[in-house]
Amino acid sequence: MKRMGALQQQSPDMFAGFNTMGKAAKKNGALDEKTKEFIALGIAISTRCDSCIGFHVKSLVRLGATRQELCEALEMIGYMGGGPSIAFGAKALEAYDEFAAV
Repeated sequence: MKRMGALQQQSPDMFAGFNTMGKAAKKNGALDEKTKEFIALGIAISTRCDSCIGFHVKSLVRLGATRQELCEALEMIGYMGGGPSIAFGAKALEAYDEFAAV
């Protein structure tokens, strides 16, 4: 997650725009923010984006997602994405354990 800092320094306007879009997308509505973060995690795993996995798992920990909720979501993500999604799901679980321990 630290490696994004150098790019953010070089492209602050892009990051500001992206952050504004993220705030709008995460607003509670028919779906709450935690549900939206689970959706984002599924996409992050299916696109195999390590940084995205870290950001969304960290948000899920902040939102109070339990390890069991994460594991059930990872089961569905693995079902839909096959072997590669199972492998990246293991990374997500590792990230959860790391962020939850802090």
